[in-house]
Amino acid sequence: MPCQRTPAASRVPRIQEYAVLLPAPPRTLLLNASLEPLCVVALSRAVTLVMSGKATVLESDGRLLHSERTALPLPVVLSLTRYVHVPVRRPLPPTRRTVLQRDDHRCAYCGSHADTVDHVHPRSRGGRHEWGNVVAACRRCNHRKADHLLHEIGWVLPWTPTAPRGVHAFLRGVAADEPAWSAYLAA
Repeated sequence: MPCQRTPAASRVPRIQEYAVLLPAPPRTLLLNASLEPLCVVALSRAVTLVMSGKATVLESDGRLLHSERTALPLPVVLSLTRYVHVPVRRPLPPTRRTVLQRDDHRCAYCGSHADTVDHVHPRSRGGRHEWGNVVAACRRCNHRKADHLLHEIGWVLPWTPTAPRGVHAFLRGVAADEPAWSAYLAA
């Protein structure tokens, strides 16, 4: 039986085994060619981008990923080799996760650790589910407020809730995990 050549795509080293064996950062910051933050990608996607020549490693933690014929620095920050036009992003919807990230997991009413979200103007009274009406709240305050308006129970909101801006809204929650990202996320 004659030798069969493997397609080029299958020659990319399989990184899934290494990701399990190595205590490696599971995410990599991906930057555009202009060094503008784009998104966070999984380690396997980062290795695929580097091996295919679509990205270069800007920051590594010093460790190497090994395949049979190749050694690659473990990527922490990548930069695309070609500029990718990014259309204007639609506003981020106010989900539980994004509201808690915006408010730094602090209750808007008492300042303790927040684990739920609350509508300042209750939905049962015509309030909308939008950034200016949703805040993080602890369960105790959320239960005490119930479907009341703030002035009815004598509470005051210490700040006006607004929608998060820019790419930092997408990356704020994960930036604390990787200190190497801070130089690329600085405004």
